[in-house]
This record gives sequence, structure tokens and C-alpha cells, in this order.
Amino acid sequence: MPLEEPRWWYDVGGSRLAEKLLGPVSEIYGRVVERRFKAAQPYRSDIPVICVGNFTAGGTGKTPLTRFLVGLLAEQGVEPVCLTRGYGGTLAGPVWVDANTHSAEEVGDEPLLIANTARVVVARDRKAGLKAIADEGRAGAVIMDDGLQNPSLAKAMSIAVVDATRGFGNGRVIPAGPLRARFDFQLGLVDCIVVMGADPPSGPSPIFETLKKRFPGPVLRGAVSPSGDAGWIAGQPVLAYAGIANPGRFFRLVESLGAASIVERAFPDHHAFSEAEAAQLVAEAERTGAQLVTTEKDLARLAGAKGARSRLASLSRTLPIEVRFEERDLVRLRALVDGALKAAPVPSKD
Repeated sequence: MPLEEPRWWYDVGGSRLAEKLLGPVSEIYGRVVERRFKAAQPYRSDIPVICVGNFTAGGTGKTPLTRFLVGLLAEQGVEPVCLTRGYGGTLAGPVWVDANTHSAEEVGDEPLLIANTARVVVARDRKAGLKAIADEGRAGAVIMDDGLQNPSLAKAMSIAVVDATRGFGNGRVIPAGPLRARFDFQLGLVDCIVVMGADPPSGPSPIFETLKKRFPGPVLRGAVSPSGDAGWIAGQPVLAYAGIANPGRFFRLVESLGAASIVERAFPDHHAFSEAEAAQLVAEAERTGAQLVTTEKDLARLAGAKGARSRLASLSRTLPIEVRFEERDLVRLRALVDGALKAAPVPSKD
């Protein structure tokens, strides 16, 4: 999966020639994904697995939803453990993430961020990771991050997150588009869909109507908003930088909070900032009198850095975000999670 997605994936007037040329490769890619599911023998644990994933490559809001589910489960007296591949990290695992000792280079930025509020296991082999969690014996549920297209584990519930503005792009499969497999095939993998974020500037998101016509299950709406006081941004010149998928969503949020001016600096997803890049960002902020603002994920990747990167981290403020649901959708989500917790799969013998 590319770290920097082609712009024409989401551009209505995009490169039809590229789509056509890459079409045969997309067909092969999609078939491989589907064949993996047909051939798979999913491992079943007696711990319910709740999967949070997306239909497309790129950011949709999975991490905020994962953190929301952690809180939701805790409210019900259930101790969750998050299971993730640890994308961008060097450790294959299974390893229990320690936010005080591990670095983003070792375990990835998302696991390091989530580890501040929940226990996390990184494992390239998801089955081995789930067994490690079961052997430890404390978890009441497992939240599997970004595992929708992974058939190795049996899931009690699967949630797909869709960005309200970007939707499914051109509707083509990687590499001709952002979909990770045929859309109809992926719809059959999920129990619930959460449409995340604000409507596009052009008007109400058409995503709801599309999903209601093609998906028989619940389609919920999640709103992403700052967690805590964000009044410090109002009237402030801001230099916002982000090395995440879909950085535009972060920039729009910063802008909506009333910054006097905003300069945007976008980097590829999971970007490891160099000393030169860090020094340049610091120098630009000091020259313009702007406040450096970034995401929690980006700051996690700068944790423990030296030199210019350490200075960039110390001068940057983050904008923590959280997911909120209207009461009607929250009730439905709680009922779905409760049903997943009560599911009692027959554990595999191996």
C-alpha cells in the first residue's frame, strides 16, 4: 500500500488513463483478497474480537473510533486489549506496548498513541497476538485494529469507518483506486458502518444514501471534534503540519477553530521527520510568529527524538480529538457491542 496516495483516486476529473492502465492489476489484487478469505480457516478465541477497519487505503478515523470503543467497553466493566499489526514499526511481536519505553520506530505511531489509554499488543501474526492476549488472561475483549481484510481471526463484530467527505473515491480497487477489495465483497464482511466527519463543502454527504441502498445493516454517524479546550487556537497564526493519511481533514479542523491564519505542511502517512525537515518547520514558525500545531500521531513519532526533532516536539501543540455520536446512534452502537460481547465462539483446538 503506498504511503502517499495518488490524488486522482479522489478526483472526479482524475486520470482515467491511469485507471484504465492499472485496471488489470486491480482485478488481480481484488481476486487475491477474496481468495484469501475463501481459503482461510479463521482462528477462534473465547475472547470476543471487535474489528475496526476501513474499505479504503488511507485515513478515515479508525484510531479515534478505537479509542472511543476502549472507553465504551471500560464503562461496561470490560477490560479491552487492542491488537494491531504495528504498521511502520520494526518489531514483529507479539509484544506488549509500553508507551514509556517503546518508540514509534519499534511499534508504530498508532499503537504508541493508543497505549496511553489502553493496553496494546503488536503482532504481525494476528493469531499469535490473540493467543498472547488470551494467555495473559485479563482481557475481556480484543479490539482488532485495521483487520477488516485479514481473515486469520474470527470476529464477533466488524465495523468499517468511512470518511464522509472522501467516501470511496473513484470506486476502483488498489492500485487503480483506494478500495482494498471490491466494494460489494467488503460490505459482506461488516456488521456496522460508521460514517465519520463533517459533510463536504458542497452539501450533505451522498455516502449515506449509497450505503443505505447497498448495505442492510446499521449506518451510524460519528462526529470528530477536539477533546478538551481548543480555545487557544482562536485568533492565533498557526503552522499546522501532519504526516497522516488524509491530512486535509486535520487542517480543516484547525481552520474551523478560528485560527487567524493557517499555513499547512503535509507529509506522507507515518512520515519519519528528518532533522532538516524539523529545523525547517521550527525556523518557519519562528520567522512568522506562528504556533506549531500537529496531530497526536505525529508527536508520538517525535517522542524521544534529539536535536531539531526534539525542539520541534517541544514547540508543537497537539489537537487531541475524540468521536461523538448522537444519542440514537450511540444506543445502537452500544447494543451492537453488547451483542458482540455475549457471542460465545467455540475456541479452536490449536
